[in-house]
Amino acid sequence: MRTGTGRYPCVRSPDRRFRWTFRRTHAREGWPPPKRLAARHSCTAIAALLLAAALTACGDDASTARSGTPATAATSAPSDPAGRPDLDAAEEVAANLDVPWGLAFLPEDAALVSERDSGRILRVAPGAAPEQVYQVPGVSARGEGGLLGLAVAPDYAESRYIYAYLTADTDNRIVRFRLDGPPEVLVEGIAKAGNHDGGRIAFGPDGMLYAGTGDAGQSGRSQDLASLNGKILRLTPDGRPAPGNPYPGSPVYSLGHRNVQGLAWGSGGRLFAAEFGQDRFDEINLIEPGHNYGWPAVEGSGGAERGFTEPLLTWTTAEASPSGIAIAGDTLYVAALRGRRLWTVPLVDGRAGTPRAELRARYGRLRTVMVAPDGALWLTTSNTDGRGDPVRGDDRVLRFPAR
Repeated sequence: MRTGTGRYPCVRSPDRRFRWTFRRTHAREGWPPPKRLAARHSCTAIAALLLAAALTACGDDASTARSGTPATAATSAPSDPAGRPDLDAAEEVAANLDVPWGLAFLPEDAALVSERDSGRILRVAPGAAPEQVYQVPGVSARGEGGLLGLAVAPDYAESRYIYAYLTADTDNRIVRFRLDGPPEVLVEGIAKAGNHDGGRIAFGPDGMLYAGTGDAGQSGRSQDLASLNGKILRLTPDGRPAPGNPYPGSPVYSLGHRNVQGLAWGSGGRLFAAEFGQDRFDEINLIEPGHNYGWPAVEGSGGAERGFTEPLLTWTTAEASPSGIAIAGDTLYVAALRGRRLWTVPLVDGRAGTPRAELRARYGRLRTVMVAPDGALWLTTSNTDGRGDPVRGDDRVLRFPAR
């Protein structure tokens, strides 16, 4: 059965999967992966030279020294949900992980973490060793692709569903599963590449599933409404285009994105997204349904006269290369990969104040930041991803209790 008309064709298969059919081509484009480094945990001069050669615009600046020494948490320090995360009180929840990417909290005092390259999902909690609870089948880890974002269903206590964004042999896709069963493909046909695979998923306050995708190295996809790439998607929990989307029959919520890896909601239900720039500017955007954020015509500011929505905030790519974002109270937290720091940004009525760099040079590349139900800030490092400078114990999950 075909749903949607005009520019937004999609095919509903009998098993309820949502498949996006490209108007121009069905080809899946490959892309050379970032250079992988042998002996990830080596700190020799040879490894340092290889790392320097591997850096790209969405990569890293290996010149920054590491200084973080978090305490290993035997138990959780108390955290006040009404407080502010104490960034000087880091606890190490888990260590020696293999490229942790997605992070999602369970109803109990624990979280699930995805490993990009291994396809494993681990249960992590303070005072306990990481425990593998699921192996996602069909993960094709290459370059920036692999097992990426995670989300826990809002009704997890009843449905037991976990959602994941992953790179498969032919495409990027979104699946859901229970920890004791096989995955069900909900969305497929998101073009894959060695980079710009997007991958962040999260449930919004409206109960819908949002996904950030990348252009998969083909910038024209971001402006093509017949492509799922370079977009923010809004879906029902079973993977259908959500009711009220700006384009009837389409999951597209916003377009003109290069590579979205951060999604978070603030007061009033406002959606914010982090976006990798190419060579000049990374962005934080306030997302409005149907708005066009300008890529590839615009990187950073300067597109308003051409009908594009301006970013809320920009940094140079060396300062940020942002991945995950989170909001606690009136503060936006931005995990920076190449920038190797945590940016904090005050928010007032959807406007951004002056950013402040925190945790600079302490933990290396930072991938994912999330606020736990108890108000603590959780943070994952990404030093074993082929672009970092790993030290003993990398990669880690850190917890900062709120005071």
